[in-house]
Amino acid sequence: SMRSCLMFAVQADGAEIRTVESLSADGEELHPLQASFKRNHGLQCGFCTPGMLMTAIDLLENHDVSSEEAIRDGISGNICRCTGYQNIVNAIADLAYNASGEESA
Repeated sequence: SMRSCLMFAVQADGAEIRTVESLSADGEELHPLQASFKRNHGLQCGFCTPGMLMTAIDLLENHDVSSEEAIRDGISGNICRCTGYQNIVNAIADLAYNASGEESA
């Protein structure tokens, strides 16, 4: 994942660009991660939600998320003003552990 404010458009030439809007295939159903954020109360004001979701997608697809510490480290570049992070970590862990058949933390 990359912060869009740190890149020029030309630097993304040829790259796949995914946004929070692209998570829902049909625009109606929530992506499983969005549903997990909703289920685990991982959002409040919405300030950080798009960045947290896209960072979490990258974490789940490309990194080790086998511990809460790994998840916290993975989202450490995003600032949340409301939830204290625990519900966000729970939402990511819920999806990661349930997707792999492990028990939710």
